[in-house]
Amino acid sequence: MKHVLAVLVEDKPGVLSRVAGLFSRRGFNIDNIAVGETITPGISRMTITLEGSETIVEQVAKQLHKLVNVLKVSNLSKEPSVSRELMLIKVKAEMGSRSDIQQIVETFRGKVVDVSPDSMVIEVTGNEEKMEAIKLLLQDFGIREIVRTGKIAVLRGSKVTGEF
Repeated sequence: MKHVLAVLVEDKPGVLSRVAGLFSRRGFNIDNIAVGETITPGISRMTITLEGSETIVEQVAKQLHKLVNVLKVSNLSKEPSVSRELMLIKVKAEMGSRSDIQQIVETFRGKVVDVSPDSMVIEVTGNEEKMEAIKLLLQDFGIREIVRTGKIAVLRGSKVTGEF
């Protein structure tokens, strides 16, 4: 099962390296990680997606709490949350296929963000299933490149992960 952890950390050099090192030393794999600022100056938030049992995720959370500069660890998988991922996908797009590609993009509520004589760059946001579905439909045109942000997530309702 995939789990999403929100980790609040001090915005200091080496924090990301220490977090990644913990996963490596313990033999855990990070599916993806996204790091960004929060509304509190000096505090960053890591959204980490990993696969494993509930026991493994609890062990990871306990180990993360022990790291210097880690302020709070929350398992968003246990609570109602909204999660999204951003994907940019460059597709081979000759003149005759552009309208077909555009229809697929509109169906997935994506946008064409760049057009060149032989390709298009498409931006799409959503969950992992949506990303895989549009990728599957576009592969017949010839995918040249894919870049994904990894999952970010926020709790539903008035509760926030930023309070500690």
